Amino acid sequence: MIIRLRILPSSHLYPKPSKNLDHNHQTLKPLQLITTTASPPQPTSDSGLRFRQKLLYLQTLKINPTKALQQNPHFRCTPLASLKSVERCLSSMGIERAAFGRIFDMHPQLLTCDPYADLYPIFDFLLNDVSIPFPQVRKSIIRCPRLLICSVDEQLRPTLRFLRELGFVGVNRITCQTTLLLVSSVEVTLWPKLEFLMDLGFEYDEVVKMVLRSPGLLTFSIENNYKPKVEYFLEEMNGDLAELKRFPQYFSYSLENKIKDRHRRLAERGFWLPLSEMLKVSDGEFNAQLIEMQLRSIDKRVL
Repeated sequence: MIIRLRILPSSHLYPKPSKNLDHNHQTLKPLQLITTTASPPQPTSDSGLRFRQKLLYLQTLKINPTKALQQNPHFRCTPLASLKSVERCLSSMGIERAAFGRIFDMHPQLLTCDPYADLYPIFDFLLNDVSIPFPQVRKSIIRCPRLLICSVDEQLRPTLRFLRELGFVGVNRITCQTTLLLVSSVEVTLWPKLEFLMDLGFEYDEVVKMVLRSPGLLTFSIENNYKPKVEYFLEEMNGDLAELKRFPQYFSYSLENKIKDRHRRLAERGFWLPLSEMLKVSDGEFNAQLIEMQLRSIDKRVL
């Protein structure tokens, strides 16, 4: 059986589209854009712009913003005007703007303090209780910024009373050079150092004379300064305490860089010098002194 394929006209396969197609469908209307007016964001107490202004302010003072934020989280929510009020307070006491970076870097909590509650009472104490002349208050603060974070009633005034009883009055009164002693605790810092010196064999009156003559003795660490220097003086230099009484400034010199080096150079040549003559002179003067001693030694051998 033969199967024949019949090819139908294309009109039978694909019906023609109706000419009335557009009339059979509804025309879509274009979308209408509905516009609404959004209310602007309400300003916050510390917007991004204001926060950036505060960071830029810190940079002008040469303060590390990261460190300031880490150590003083209150900085983030403190208005810029409050920060500048601290600057005006310090400036009113003669402290130059160039010094602010070091002061605030050491004590970032000062950035957000209240000048009238926290700073002016300290300045009043220095001026009236300690009797520091106004032009020298600036020197006191720059020398020891920690004064600005101490409580007058709990720290500064009790220490001033102790120091005056010790003998820091009259010609030995507290000055802008020694106001840093006021930040030290009497029980924890000052009295233990006096006791250490007395334990070496000094009488109380002798210790008092030493610290009045060299107030820096009250700032040195017992473990890092007194003990190693006393040990070297007594054991390596065969010194006696009487010489320390005559020259307590011995403790202010570097053990490694000056005391040991100069003593070794003298000992190698069989020479000896009092502490004051060995340490007070410059390197050039010490070298000249050493050469002169060598020449005198040669002359004696020749004779």
